[in-house]
Amino acid sequence: MSAAAGVDGCRAGWIVAFGEPSAQPRIGIFRRFDELVDALPDDAVIAVDMPIGLPDRCGAGGRGPEGLVRPLLGMRQSSVFSIPSRKAVYATEGWQIGSDAGPDEGWAAAHRHASEVARQTSDPPRGVSIQAFGLFAKIREIDTLLRERDGLAERVFESHPELCFWRLNGHRALDMPKKVKGVIHQPGMAERRALLYAVGIEADLSPPRGAGEDDLLDALAVLTAARNRIEGKSLCFSDAPGRDSHSLPICITC
Repeated sequence: MSAAAGVDGCRAGWIVAFGEPSAQPRIGIFRRFDELVDALPDDAVIAVDMPIGLPDRCGAGGRGPEGLVRPLLGMRQSSVFSIPSRKAVYATEGWQIGSDAGPDEGWAAAHRHASEVARQTSDPPRGVSIQAFGLFAKIREIDTLLRERDGLAERVFESHPELCFWRLNGHRALDMPKKVKGVIHQPGMAERRALLYAVGIEADLSPPRGAGEDDLLDALAVLTAARNRIEGKSLCFSDAPGRDSHSLPICITC
């Protein structure tokens, strides 16, 4: 049986929870996504908490799947960011964001530029939130790899931890957040750990250096999406046409 992996972005790069579907997951940290993929078995099914599939134009609320998922999550729907067009995501590729080279290469300038491109490629016109913009480098990292490696997109797919917890919770939104004002909210973490324990996943683990407690929990959550896919039990939230111009699926799966 294929190995299952759940992946989330973290300070050090990427955190992964992986292993046979019936076994307790092992945890790893990788600087780059291609290194993570290469370290896993060739048939590993990989769910990642990162947008995959970038349309040429976007409508209200992002790519489409975001609008389908948000109403399910109640107070947690703000965790589903609106991702803009491919052109907007790549608008600042190569910029020296955060450098001292000059104001045009700073974070704020890059965000303004990406927002302008996003407005030009959306209907109604809409900019980019700071939270979504912060994901762009990692989105490009995965997008490039999936377009360069034939067949990889068949086993690497987009998931979302709060959607996975919604499913684990009997298709009900969770009551409490993982963080409050940027600080870990232990009651919310306990609520999520209990859902993972209920499906046999040991969730009371210490995160490795370079990842937060919430990053680890999110990786474990999307691991359940990889297991569901292996077992043929996936739920996919997609909107027409369902693929971008590079044939990458635009779908959030749990």
